[in-house]
Amino acid sequence: MNNLNMKKRIVITGGPGGGKTTALDLFRRELGGKIASVPEAATMIFSGGIERSPKASVISAQQVAIFNLQRNLEDVQRQRYPERLILCDRGSLDGLAYWPGTDEDFFKTMNTSLEEELSRYDAVIFFETAAKSGQEIKSNNPTRNESEQQAVELDNRLKEAWSNHPNFNLVNSSESFIKKIMLGINTIEDVIERI
Repeated sequence: MNNLNMKKRIVITGGPGGGKTTALDLFRRELGGKIASVPEAATMIFSGGIERSPKASVISAQQVAIFNLQRNLEDVQRQRYPERLILCDRGSLDGLAYWPGTDEDFFKTMNTSLEEELSRYDAVIFFETAAKSGQEIKSNNPTRNESEQQAVELDNRLKEAWSNHPNFNLVNSSESFIKKIMLGINTIEDVIERI
């Protein structure tokens, strides 16, 4: 992993129950001080006392907060660790899948564009939701409350946005979670070697 000093940023994303956080945690344990990770902004907000709501205006306000927190957390980690590879648990475009309005409205509200957000990352590693292979998506994350059907719909929306990145890497859903996590970790390693 000789490219770790090149100040790269990789987003690890995908539908709920895809294994991305598990893979990221294992990878972080292996590399320790060679990487800096950015935690999932939505989990920070929803586990910090902000409740989810079905109301479109509340969802919009929450997604603005998540978007800004995500970008700021990434910038904080870059300032703290300028020499390290930054691995992000989700990225700034993830809110697009949860946005109650149109894509155009999302970008206008966030004062950005698809191209600008994609350019923030050197690579995207997308962990497809386990719901796509008929698996349950139960999680240790109490802020996750999506059904399997919702997970598939979110996965599709996320993939639609992120697959526009020129260095998009897909980790397909699998009946074996362990095999998928190992494939995901290998994909992360391969991407780091290539960027």
